[in-house]
Amino acid sequence: MLVKHGMNHLTVLNSARNHKLATSLAVLRRQQFLTRVLGVRGEDRMQDPKFEADADNILRAITPVLDPTRHKGQAGKIAVIGGCREYTGAPYFAAISALKIGADLSHVFCTKDAASVIKSYSPELIVHPVLEESYSVGDRDKDHISRNVVAEVDKWMERFDCLVVGPGLGRDPFLLDCVSEIMKQARQSNVPIVVDGDGLFLVTNSLELVSGYPLAILTPNVYEYKRLVQKVLNCEVNDQDAHGQLLLLAKQIGGVTILRKGKSDLVSDGEIVKSVSIYGSPRRCGGQGDILSGSVAVFLSWARQCILADEGNLSISPTNPTILGCIAGSALLRKAASLAFENRKRSTLTTDIIECLGISLEDICPAC
Repeated sequence: MLVKHGMNHLTVLNSARNHKLATSLAVLRRQQFLTRVLGVRGEDRMQDPKFEADADNILRAITPVLDPTRHKGQAGKIAVIGGCREYTGAPYFAAISALKIGADLSHVFCTKDAASVIKSYSPELIVHPVLEESYSVGDRDKDHISRNVVAEVDKWMERFDCLVVGPGLGRDPFLLDCVSEIMKQARQSNVPIVVDGDGLFLVTNSLELVSGYPLAILTPNVYEYKRLVQKVLNCEVNDQDAHGQLLLLAKQIGGVTILRKGKSDLVSDGEIVKSVSIYGSPRRCGGQGDILSGSVAVFLSWARQCILADEGNLSISPTNPTILGCIAGSALLRKAASLAFENRKRSTLTTDIIECLGISLEDICPAC
């Protein structure tokens, strides 16, 4: 009886295994059928080689030579508008990344609650505790305080080569109103603006802040991009024609440059589309978008300097400084993330990637 019972049990197990195998094979055949019918997936279409940017040559062309005759500030002065009670890491990541790549000075304009925390991360940053949130402002004082906040930032504006708006900004209504006015002042001063994080929430709801401004760059992730498409184009994201839709979106917002983050980063100014498909890292720790915004700000300012110095006769293509800044920033972040992951694997953090920025740039553009 024991032998018979054991044989029956074995028969049941074998039957279960065969059923599971048959089910797996059926699922596999179904997937293969769908692949044949539907063709290449949308995310793979984004990696079309004809759109791939020559990122290494662009990095070499716009990265300035370390010249002992240059003085402090000539390699870039970047300002980050962001940082509140809840979020202090994001503005730090953006600002310190700019310095690690080679900018000379990096400022952070944040709330008073965030300032001491951000200062404690690094003595390298110039931190201005000038932003205010609704909880600390009475209704009667709002107009007065708002004017003071904008004036405090505006008195520095002409010194900056680029503004990064959004990392750790939060969504406090009073704070966002103040930042809207700061962005208007930046436009009037012809200062480039890189918009990320909660800055994209602000811009999506107030497109006039960037519409028609060719020195504005938007860096949306998958969710932020979806909201932009729905708001501007009144449709859903179409990955089957990702390049065409991005081109149309940038054009509809008046020629701003959009860096759509993804498996391949896509960049468009409404005239052309370029992609950056360099392999980065499978580790998706938070903060990498902040590195990107700080990086793009530096490379954008360097690209503008190059174009002015060469009187527009750059030997590379494209020649739009916002496109060049996006391509360079995207490529360097991906190279740094790859190097960090090679050393840290699953424990890779944003701080590890930041430490690899300088080495990755040095590999392409040796300092001497």
